[in-house]
Amino acid sequence: MRQWLNKLELRARSKFYIPSLMYYIVGGMAVVFLLDLIGFNASSLFYLHMGLVARGQVWRLITFIFLPPSTSLLWIIFSLYFYWMIGDALETQWGSFRFNLFYLIGIIGAILGALITGSASNMYLNLSLFLAFAAMFPNFQILIFFILPVKMKWLALADLVLYVYMFITGTWPTRVAILFSLLNVALFFGGDLLTTIRSELGTMRRRQAFKRNYRR
Repeated sequence: MRQWLNKLELRARSKFYIPSLMYYIVGGMAVVFLLDLIGFNASSLFYLHMGLVARGQVWRLITFIFLPPSTSLLWIIFSLYFYWMIGDALETQWGSFRFNLFYLIGIIGAILGALITGSASNMYLNLSLFLAFAAMFPNFQILIFFILPVKMKWLALADLVLYVYMFITGTWPTRVAILFSLLNVALFFGGDLLTTIRSELGTMRRRQAFKRNYRR
């Protein structure tokens, strides 16, 4: 996969990308949130529904990425800062071209899912950013509720367990949405992510076994 990315980036000559992409995405989310807050209800015009796209509202194929992740004023500040932080860190690590490509594949995946189910949100697309950041910076630590320090790898593992559960027990539109929206994670990380998860789970089991033996 890395060789393919290198070749694609070389052919593109690093011209076909939007620098600081996450600034525009987070800024768009903030604008939509404020419009909703004052009663304009912009989200109703932005969400992705293929029936409405077929009627000519083709802007929804892109505007759904600007849907705010929360309706709470307090939570939206934290959410937007968090998404800006992880997006900016990924772009710094990969370069603008690769980050744009990662996000574009996520958008395409969400659209493909919507073609099957009829609609899509940016929830799983946002999740893909979070998982990518956790894969790149597993030991990065954040404060839950500004109090509890937790490393990104544990949050990512908890999210993966949750979404595997949702995939197994959810409806088929939920399964399609999860599967297609995380195509970018699978393409960029694939076996590396699975190896990391197995390694962390093995470490946890060894620590638990050591504690049990120590107590004896």
